[in-house]
Amino acid sequence: MPFEWLVAIRFLREGRRQTFLILAGIGVGVGVIIFLSALITGLQDSIVERTLGTQPHVVVRPQEESVRQLVRAPGGVVVARMLRPPQRLRTILRWQQTLEEIRRVDGVAAAAPVVNGAAFALRGNANRSVGVRGIEAGSYARIIDMESKIVAGHFDVEGGKAVIGVELANDLGVNEGDKLRLSTPDGRQEVFLISGIFDVGNRDLNMRWVFVSLRAGQTLFDLSGGISTIEVKVGEIFDAERIAQTIASRSGLLADSWMKLNSQLLIGLRSQGSSSIMIQFFVVVAVALGIASVLIVSVVQKSAEIGILKAMGTPTRRVVGVFLLQGALLGLVGSLLGMLIGTGLALFFQHLASNPDGSPTFPVNLTLLLYLRSAAIATIVGILSAVSPAREAARLDPAEVIRYG
Repeated sequence: MPFEWLVAIRFLREGRRQTFLILAGIGVGVGVIIFLSALITGLQDSIVERTLGTQPHVVVRPQEESVRQLVRAPGGVVVARMLRPPQRLRTILRWQQTLEEIRRVDGVAAAAPVVNGAAFALRGNANRSVGVRGIEAGSYARIIDMESKIVAGHFDVEGGKAVIGVELANDLGVNEGDKLRLSTPDGRQEVFLISGIFDVGNRDLNMRWVFVSLRAGQTLFDLSGGISTIEVKVGEIFDAERIAQTIASRSGLLADSWMKLNSQLLIGLRSQGSSSIMIQFFVVVAVALGIASVLIVSVVQKSAEIGILKAMGTPTRRVVGVFLLQGALLGLVGSLLGMLIGTGLALFFQHLASNPDGSPTFPVNLTLLLYLRSAAIATIVGILSAVSPAREAARLDPAEVIRYG
């Protein structure tokens, strides 16, 4: 075994009580870091999944219509004033070409054409206002996985079929296999066969969404061969705003990201992340101070031994290496203990409560990266904390230490 290892382990063993206390402190600190990181990351992932699991990351649509009106101001001066008229359903020009261009944008995982429009769902005397979504099932499945949310039937919109939400089905008193009439405000009507019923966990969407084929949506809303929006999914959700701006600049269309449409959610997620970083920072500082204080005491207690080693010809760099190695060992072993503590706390907390659907109320996200990062932080902090004690040991004069030790 190398000289530094022998001496470092001996010093740690001789100060068992101090070593145990500092290992316990490091373990608790690393455990807190793992627990908080796993909990906050799990909560963020859960919130994002529940919020963005039913909506695209970017919605691309035509520019809004505006008109210029000439107004005579006091004094006879004619000025132009922009007025925003009521917006009608408009198609994206050359949408096939635009769709392919969007799919080639760096960071875009999938894009799908959609026809969105308001209509009335009619069944006997029942009448409900709904939002009809005409889609291509294949491309739309890469945006939102609706098949996994089906509670009855299948997600099939081809051949005059429609898929509706569970709340709408209950209100209209319909089931899979029944027929449903959709009527637009300007009087166009189509009858569809209900092929499936979905539940996305959102009462409003379950009440409003009706999925039909893209062709049926074009016919119902008189968009012959056209679409109203292109819905986009990105690889990294927090890149959505940047990608939306890129799409808007290249296509000349409006592109709204989820970060813009859900600004309050974004603020909440960033606040959680900032809080976690601050807490972890103070935990790391506390661990560093603990390691440094223990090793400084060790330098004082072992000054005679250090003096003898230097008097026997041990190079200063090797003496310094002993204390740096002690710091690294304390950080590494303490991090392993912290992994056990943090994992235990996280799993215990996760099983405290569950949602009605059986999912944990407080989900945790324990990953290999989290463990490796925590171990690396503890080890690096241990080494850095040992720098000052190592320098103190290096400055010891062996003659004075042996004489007055």
